[in-house]
Amino acid sequence: MKRFFGKVRMAEPQVSEAERELFGGPLRYDMGWSQHEHAGLDLTMRSALRQMPRLVGAALRMAWSADRRALVAVAISELGQGIAAAVGLLAINAVMHALLGGGDAVERLHALLPGLVAAAGVAVVNSVLAGWSTSRAGRLEPKVERIATTPYLAAATAVELEAIDDPDFRRLIDIAQYGPASARRMIGACVSALNSSISLIATAGVLTVLHPALLPMLLVIAAPRGWGAMRVAQERYVSMMSWIEHLRASRLIGNLLTERTASQEVRIHAVGPFLLDRYRRMAASAEAEQERLASSKAVTELVASALSGLAMAATYGTMIWLIMAGHMSLAVAGTAVIAVRTGSASLGALVMNINQLHEESLYVRDHGQFLVEAAQRAIPQTGSPVPSQVKQVSLEHVTYRYPDRDAPALDDVTLTFPMGSVIAVVGENGSGKSTLMKILSGLLQPHAGSVRWGESDVSGLKRSQVFDRVSLLTQDFQRWPVTAAMNIRIGRPGHDASTHDLQTSVDYAGAGSVTAKLPNGLESMLGRMFRGAIELSGGEWQKVGLGPVFKGPYPHQERRDGECRFVRFAGFVVAGGDGPVLL
Repeated sequence: MKRFFGKVRMAEPQVSEAERELFGGPLRYDMGWSQHEHAGLDLTMRSALRQMPRLVGAALRMAWSADRRALVAVAISELGQGIAAAVGLLAINAVMHALLGGGDAVERLHALLPGLVAAAGVAVVNSVLAGWSTSRAGRLEPKVERIATTPYLAAATAVELEAIDDPDFRRLIDIAQYGPASARRMIGACVSALNSSISLIATAGVLTVLHPALLPMLLVIAAPRGWGAMRVAQERYVSMMSWIEHLRASRLIGNLLTERTASQEVRIHAVGPFLLDRYRRMAASAEAEQERLASSKAVTELVASALSGLAMAATYGTMIWLIMAGHMSLAVAGTAVIAVRTGSASLGALVMNINQLHEESLYVRDHGQFLVEAAQRAIPQTGSPVPSQVKQVSLEHVTYRYPDRDAPALDDVTLTFPMGSVIAVVGENGSGKSTLMKILSGLLQPHAGSVRWGESDVSGLKRSQVFDRVSLLTQDFQRWPVTAAMNIRIGRPGHDASTHDLQTSVDYAGAGSVTAKLPNGLESMLGRMFRGAIELSGGEWQKVGLGPVFKGPYPHQERRDGECRFVRFAGFVVAGGDGPVLL
C-alpha cells in the first residue's frame, strides 16, 4: 500500500562507471532544479486544489496585460462550450425519452427528431467555439511568452557585471530562463482547466437534475483517475530531479563530438571513440531509468483504472437499483450513463491540468524572483554628467574581491593615468590586470577606495555616459555572428554610420585586408553559424575585433603621429594583458 499511497521520495540514481570516470561521481549541476524538490513532492490533490485560484489568477493577470481581447474571447468561447455541453446532455435525454417512450416506431422517430437536430446543432456550435478558443489562445500564448522573456533579457543585461560573476545570481539567471516558456504553457493549462471546470459543472448540474444520488458517484469514479494522474506526475517530476544532470552530461558529450571548436582535438587525440563509448554507457543508465519509470506508470495506472472500474460498477449497480425501485426511468438512466462518463473524463482532465499549473508555476516564480533581485542589482540610471574634458583617471586605494574568492584581485591600488598617455599593464596570470581594466572602464565598482575621472568619482557619474566614453577589447572578445559591418558598428550600435565611416574604423583597426577578401565586403556574414557565413582565422578575427574599439563619432576620427586619437574624447589608451581599454 505504501508503494502506491505513500509519499514519493527522491532516490539517489545509480552512478555509471562512465559518469564516475568523466565527472568524478554523480552530477549535480547547480541549475536550480533542486530548489523545487519539496514543492513537487508535497503536491497532493487537496493542496493543488487550494492553490489553483492563486495560480490561475497569476496566469490570467499576465494574459490580461498581453492581450485583453484574446483573453476575453477565450473566456467567452470556453463558457459557451460548457453551456453547449449541458444543452447537449439535455438533448440526449430528450432523444432517450423519445426512443424509450410509448407509441409505434414511426411516432417515436418523429418524437426524437427535434432532440437529434438540437444535439447536432450543439455539436456544430461547440466545434465553432472550440476553434475560436484555439485560435485566440494561439494568439495569446506567444504574447505571454514575449512579455515574460523581454523583462528577463532586459534585466539580465542591466545588472552590474559583479552580479554576473556571482555564482548564486548566475544560477538564478539560468533557472529563470525557463519561466517564460512555463508562463506560456500555464496559459494553455488554464484554458484546459477552465474548459474542464465548466464542462464538469455543466455535467454535475445535469446529473443533479436527473437524480441527486448520481453526483457523488461521479466523484467516486473520477477520484482514482485523478489520484493516478497525480501520482504519475509526481514520480515523473522526481525522476527528472534525479536524472536531469545525467541527461545534460550525455548531451554535453554529444555536443563535444560535433562542435567545430573541438573537432581538431577529437580527431588528433582519438577523443571521438573514447567519448562515444562513454556516451553509450551513460545513455544505457538513463534508458534503464526510463524503463523503470514506464513500468511504474503502467502499474499505477492499472491500479487507478481498477479502482475507477469498481466505482463505475457501483454506480451502475446504483442505477439498476434506482430503476428497479421505480426512482429512475430507462431514458434517464441512459442519459446518466453518458453524463457520468463525460463528467469523469472532465474531472480527470481537470486534475492533470491543476498538476501542470502547479509544476509550471514553480519556474514562473523563479522568473519573478529573478526580476526582483535583478532590479536590486541593476546599474544605476542616475548620476552626474561625465565632464567633457578629463585630464586624468586615477585610482585611490582601490580594493576589489570577487564573490567566490577569499583573496582580493586588487588590494589597495593607487595609480594615476594622465590624458593622452599610452600605458602597458604587465603582470603574471592572476595578478589583477583584467580586473584593473574593468575597474577603469566602470564595469566593476571597487569595494574600497575610489576611481576618479578628473575630479569626479565614477560612482557618482551616470554610468551610461561613462560607458559611452570607453571602448573595451578583451583577449576573449565576442565574435558576433552578424555581418562584418555590424561587427564594426557594435561599438556604437545606435549610430547610423555610413559605409565610409565604417571603412575608416576598418582602416584604423588594420582590418582592410580582411574585409577586402570577403565575398560581399562589409555586408558578408561572419561566424559560420548561418548558411553563407564566412569563418575567419584567429588573427583575422582579432583585426575585425579592433573595429568596434574605434567607435566614434566616426567622421571625427583622425590619426596623428602614427597613433589613433579621438578628437571628441581626447582620451588615453591603457593597454593591458587582456587587450586595450580606450578612454
